[in-house]
Amino acid sequence: MYVVNRHDDQFSSKTNTGFPKTNQCFPRTKSSPFNPILTSRPIQISKRIMHPISRIALFLFVAAALLPTVASAQVGGSAVVFLKIEPDSRASGMGNAGVALADNASAIFWNPAGLAFQTGTEAAITHSTWLPEFKADLFYEYLIAKHHVPGWGTFGAHLTYLFLGQHEGRDAQNNPTGTFRSYDLATGLSYGVKLNDRIGVGTSLRFIYSNLAPGQTVGAQETKAGVSTAFDIAALYRTRKFAMGETMKGEFSAGFNLANMGNKIQYSDNAQADPIPTNIRFGYAFKMDFDEFNSLTLVTDLNKDLIHYSDSSSTADPFYKAVFTSWSPVKVRTNALADDEAQFKSLGVLSQLTVGTGFEYWYNNLFALRGGYFYENPNNGNRKYMTLGAGVRMSIIGIDFSYIYAEQNSPLANTMRFSMLVNFEK
Repeated sequence: MYVVNRHDDQFSSKTNTGFPKTNQCFPRTKSSPFNPILTSRPIQISKRIMHPISRIALFLFVAAALLPTVASAQVGGSAVVFLKIEPDSRASGMGNAGVALADNASAIFWNPAGLAFQTGTEAAITHSTWLPEFKADLFYEYLIAKHHVPGWGTFGAHLTYLFLGQHEGRDAQNNPTGTFRSYDLATGLSYGVKLNDRIGVGTSLRFIYSNLAPGQTVGAQETKAGVSTAFDIAALYRTRKFAMGETMKGEFSAGFNLANMGNKIQYSDNAQADPIPTNIRFGYAFKMDFDEFNSLTLVTDLNKDLIHYSDSSSTADPFYKAVFTSWSPVKVRTNALADDEAQFKSLGVLSQLTVGTGFEYWYNNLFALRGGYFYENPNNGNRKYMTLGAGVRMSIIGIDFSYIYAEQNSPLANTMRFSMLVNFEK
């Protein structure tokens, strides 16, 4: 049994790794070629040629650094964590909070039950240069569309693509083995329908294709693209507008999305399969219309990973079991790489939650200003940053922008997202 963590010293501000401090534990099995190897030397991304196992380890290491999951004293973590990247520039500008807002096509990601309250036809695209601080030519694309069918509900479709670069592989003798492209992709369908005027339910189905280093030989094993499927279950409640004084009106909504429930994924026939990032997001939104021109919406999301490794095994529970078993305190490593020097701390359920909160101000439904804050416990990844955003609506076109303001040693610092929404019914 192996447990790997990041020592606080090697991920302090004195290094130029760009990774946040975290106590993420990674699974290491003799059967799996995808074992991130962590050293005290700073890790930098460059265009120089690397051995395939180095590239693979680096990809997974970056993903785990940015989207850590809670692990026990045994092992922990998940694959294809790109599924958790918040794609929508609007909600991303509000501290990554959108599960109870979900009032446009981006509900496909945040809460497919939000589709139930929508009519018409929309399409949107989001682009982001990923990890700009690394200057590694990584980028993220998100394409969505939704269409309402009277009497049936609202249907949606999405495509997610994370490009991880083109690389030249090398064998154990440092001989070139050709080039390969690395990327993650997910595509699927969504559906939302009202149970009554106040409650909507929804679901999403997606196909996942993770192409990190296909056809490369690592050890005695040939790697391949990982394939899996997943589904979401979601619900949303909305009140009617209610009076708040003589001129103000209010509207409250609350919802949840149980996302990415699906089969484990593996990159080699003989490798141990890793879970995909099943998680639950729940929160509220409170909108205040001050008059016909000015409105303010307050939002808050709580998010928890639903991944569990038993104390007696390095194998993760299947998603249908982890949905229930992951709601308990876990042990995380607080220092040292060596097992004989390790210290552990119990992390309660509340400390395993991430919190995103923010606001959105609209003037005349034409211009929007947004702001927010995202928080993660220091022993559970330690991501902390402010978000800023703005939006404009012109006829059928909507354009949104978001920006992450974080410490310079954070890999997410200066991340920008751009989204364009087209409403074909206006």
